[in-house]
Amino acid sequence: MWVYEKKLQYPVRVSTCNPRLARYLLEQYGGADGELAAALRYLNQRFTIPDKVVGLLTDIGTEELAHLEMIATMVYKLTKDATIEQMQAAGLGEHYANHGMSLFYENAAGNPFTATYIQSKGDPIADLYEDIAAEEKARATYQWLIDLTDDVDLKDSLAYLRQREIIHAIRFREAVEILKDYQDEKKMY
Repeated sequence: MWVYEKKLQYPVRVSTCNPRLARYLLEQYGGADGELAAALRYLNQRFTIPDKVVGLLTDIGTEELAHLEMIATMVYKLTKDATIEQMQAAGLGEHYANHGMSLFYENAAGNPFTATYIQSKGDPIADLYEDIAAEEKARATYQWLIDLTDDVDLKDSLAYLRQREIIHAIRFREAVEILKDYQDEKKMY
């Protein structure tokens, strides 16, 4: 089904222990506009979208899983050497009490992931516009995360993810046009 190489889609390097930044990154791990929500949204929507663009949703949905892996790696690297006191000072005391140093699908505020984040209408055009909006919101969040750190190495990985969100939004816009043309052709017959 997939060919898996035991390496990240893009290298993740972190210069320092920073649990506070790790907490912020959880937004892209288990938040409404994060990578898990995007992957599940696209992989779910592909079942009710015309064959002309189903591959796009499959491709981007699986790429979002690779992004989820990158975010998990960033959070791990930012917290692996943190003391309990540092975790508490970063606002991760409750997380630590519930999960130790393990990752958990939650947003930056500590709210657990919920299936209500996965938007799917069953109308291909409506779903693709939702996908464009989701990618643009993720792009904005990545920019804000970049603004929150002075770690040059981490900025590089976050900039890569931000750029991929831009590309995904472009591809979804192209898919809207393909489906609009397809719908116009169907009306002619």
